[in-house]
Amino acid sequence: MTVTIKDAAGIAAMRIACRLAAEVLDYLAPFVKPGVTTNELDKLAHDYMVDVQGCIPAPLNYAPHGGIPYPKSICTSVNHVICHGIPNDKPLKKGDIVNLDITTIKNGWHGDTSRMFIVGEASTAAKRLCQVTHDAMWKGIAQVKAGARLGDIGHAIQVFAEAAGYSVVREFCGHGIGEKFHEDPQVLHYGKPGTGMELKAGMTITVEPMINQGRRELKEMNDGWGIVTKDRSLSAQWEHTVLVTETGYEVLTLSDGMPPIPDFIQTAASA
Repeated sequence: MTVTIKDAAGIAAMRIACRLAAEVLDYLAPFVKPGVTTNELDKLAHDYMVDVQGCIPAPLNYAPHGGIPYPKSICTSVNHVICHGIPNDKPLKKGDIVNLDITTIKNGWHGDTSRMFIVGEASTAAKRLCQVTHDAMWKGIAQVKAGARLGDIGHAIQVFAEAAGYSVVREFCGHGIGEKFHEDPQVLHYGKPGTGMELKAGMTITVEPMINQGRRELKEMNDGWGIVTKDRSLSAQWEHTVLVTETGYEVLTLSDGMPPIPDFIQTAASA
């Protein structure tokens, strides 16, 4: 396993790429409403990244391990789609939930973040799933600091999500990120505290739990990319890119338009 430790220049470059990724989500937010297609959102994001930000959309034509190249610039995962949903011409409808996953490349460095959006007014159950998944991500982030273990992150997420009655997807996980889209280590969203790789200052990782309303089992769509819940229950995901520091963490993908940071994070920061 090869884990990259970023120096000061690398960290500065990551801050820029990650800020831009978050700003794409802020830009898209007003357009996520009933009647819009995910293809339209993809074009908006592509043009904003390329023409306004001077970025490269990392997912476009991404083909790890020689597989089918990803055909779009963002991932749009609607309702029971867990991750890697390919944008299409089906309009979003009132009550849908959709994850928009953005990865920018700026000056050779990657910024990666995703956010849940509720289309119009959703059910109480759908809103609760989105909120619990958001908070579960932050429970995991709160464990990040030099000397902590990857298992600490996964354990915090798993305990919180399962206590709320949900299941944690295990086949997909967070990852190291930097000059490559996906680097070591793998950041599992379940596990045991005190296990796994020790975190070191200068590592940059994503924390991106995928939480299902029903069972955790999944299946792959025929397009070779999209992953759905096997029982067709709703799924939600949030993602931030995080820098490990000596005393804790720095979330690199914060933005003005993102949801509020949970109170338990604010309380921990001031303690």
